Amino acid sequence: MNKHSALSSVLADVTVANGLPNEHYTDPAIFAEERQSVLFANWSGIGFGKDVPEEGDAKPVDFLGMPLLIVRDRDGEIGVFQNTCRHRGMILVDTPRKIGGAIRCPYHSWCYSLKGELRATPHVGGPGQNKHPDVNRDDLGLVRVRSHVWRDVIFVNVDGTAPAFEDAHGALLERWKEFEQPVHHGGETSSFKLEVKTNWKLAVENYCESYHLPWVHPGLNSYSRLEDHYNIEARGHYSGQGTLVYRQLTNQDGATFPDFEGLSDKWNEGAEYVALYPNVLLGVQRDHSFAIVLEPVDQEKTVEHIELYYAKSIADTPEHDGLRASNAQLWKTVFEEDVFVVEGMQKGRHGVLFDGGRFSPAMDGPTHNFHHWVATQIENGRAEKG
Repeated sequence: MNKHSALSSVLADVTVANGLPNEHYTDPAIFAEERQSVLFANWSGIGFGKDVPEEGDAKPVDFLGMPLLIVRDRDGEIGVFQNTCRHRGMILVDTPRKIGGAIRCPYHSWCYSLKGELRATPHVGGPGQNKHPDVNRDDLGLVRVRSHVWRDVIFVNVDGTAPAFEDAHGALLERWKEFEQPVHHGGETSSFKLEVKTNWKLAVENYCESYHLPWVHPGLNSYSRLEDHYNIEARGHYSGQGTLVYRQLTNQDGATFPDFEGLSDKWNEGAEYVALYPNVLLGVQRDHSFAIVLEPVDQEKTVEHIELYYAKSIADTPEHDGLRASNAQLWKTVFEEDVFVVEGMQKGRHGVLFDGGRFSPAMDGPTHNFHHWVATQIENGRAEKG
């Protein structure tokens, strides 16, 4: 079976479809293909605004082997650039730091503004000559990578071909418009990462369905049962699950986190958990939210970057430090419970006779939706190559 026909069964209706073939989890060549047609061609998450909180803050990021630099400029805007000097290709910033004046290349001291403009080219025309008629600074600014910040997640579209973020993800923006208000990071205890021996797609697939709750998350399932959940599917954009029985965390005095303002009654006991394709996992509740950026390291390895956010800042609610720490631990436990599953599925994909698996039409719609999207992106990429 060739690669083209192998995906036709993935694109079939959920009642008869197979999952993505094994090579989409184990083959470096397919991983390289997905890098281009799935992750570089769409709005992928690479980091968080809270990592560059102040003007001049810069953080280098390796995104699928591509060196990127996240910078907050003097206007407070976040920009993303290729972390490569336009002169000889030197890496500009190798560790997170505060940029006092300009971004200076450590090789020949070419200097760039926080908006990426080339500002200085020392001795480029010879000793003491800082200009040369054939070196046009206006043409040699840093390569800016198209970016957008939403819910503090920094998204990039590397190849520049995706629709505007608001168009690409307008359906979810509309669905969650009540939450379109400031979010405040919960501090050190609200930030953690998991290094997982799995393909990044398996983390998406597991996150967006509730079918596994009774067996993998018995603690969560004790009060948020399988029958209390519903599927969320927006073909071509996102999928996930919702619960009808969200319960606010309380401390020993009965205190809870402050709610986000102006929410409708739906959110009193409702919460939603959505995978925004390709690699960002989001959760919203009445009193806090979280964002997970999946960093695909290679076809068998993923880093999950997890951040928790609240309606009010730490400075405004210092009395909730303990509650924030307890909430983070609860979520960390839930996410850690999934590790053996996504690692086990990765091992299972080395079963050469596995056919991609089948879906429960009732329970696996969100996961099939994701497989369908990935297969569509890959087919589009192959069609463009001819």
